[in-house]
Amino acid sequence: MGMSKTAPRDDRTLDQASGPAASQLVPPPKLRRRPALLAAALVAICVGALLAAWAWTATTKTQEILVARHTIERGAVIEADDLARVRVSADPALTPVSASQFDQIVGQRAAYDVAAGGMLTPDSFTSGVVPDGSNSIVGVALTPARAPGLSLTTGDRVRAVVTPAQGEELPAGGPQFSEATVAGVHVSEETGELIVDLLVPHADAAVLAARAATGNVSLVLDSRER
Repeated sequence: MGMSKTAPRDDRTLDQASGPAASQLVPPPKLRRRPALLAAALVAICVGALLAAWAWTATTKTQEILVARHTIERGAVIEADDLARVRVSADPALTPVSASQFDQIVGQRAAYDVAAGGMLTPDSFTSGVVPDGSNSIVGVALTPARAPGLSLTTGDRVRAVVTPAQGEELPAGGPQFSEATVAGVHVSEETGELIVDLLVPHADAAVLAARAATGNVSLVLDSRER
C-alpha cells in the first residue's frame, strides 16, 4: 500500500502572496482629527480679520485741517502764508476747520489770538473788524500780584478794579471798576509784566486807560459760564 506524499512547501507562493498585490489590500491609516487645533485656527483667523479691520479704520479716519503757521494776532487779516494744511485723526469732540475752506478763510480777520500750530475753529475768524466802531482796545499792564492765578484766555469776562496806592484809602462808595472782555494776552519782554488787551465800549475806554496808567489796577476774572 503506497504512502501519500505531502506536497513540498512552495516558499515562492508565500512570497508572492505577501508581495505588492498583498500590500494593495491593506487599507491606508485613517487620519486623526483634532477639533482643538481646528478651533484654534478658526479663532486665529477671526482675530486677524478684526485686527486688520481696526488698522484700516484707524488709518483712514483722518481729515485734513487748517492750522496757524505762526501766531496770528487778534484782528489781523489772515493771509495764505499764515495757514498750513495738516492731516490728523478725527475727534468728534473737536470742530476744526477743514482744509477745503482754505480760500474762504484767507482774507478773514482773526477773532482772537491763534498760537503757532493751533488749529482753526469756526470761532477763530470773523469777517468783521476787531474792534468794531462801538468798541475799543485798552492795554493793561499787570504784575503777578494784580493778575488772576488762572491763565486768561480770549473771551474771558473781567473787571479792572482800581486799588488804592500804598498809604491811601479805598475811595468812598466802594471800589471803582470797569467791565471788559479779554481780547488778547502776552508777556512784555522788557518788563516781564502781563499785558492784557481789554475790549470795552468806546465810551469807557478813556476812563479805563486813565486808571490803568496809574498802575493801581487789579484784574478780577468773573464766571466763565456762558
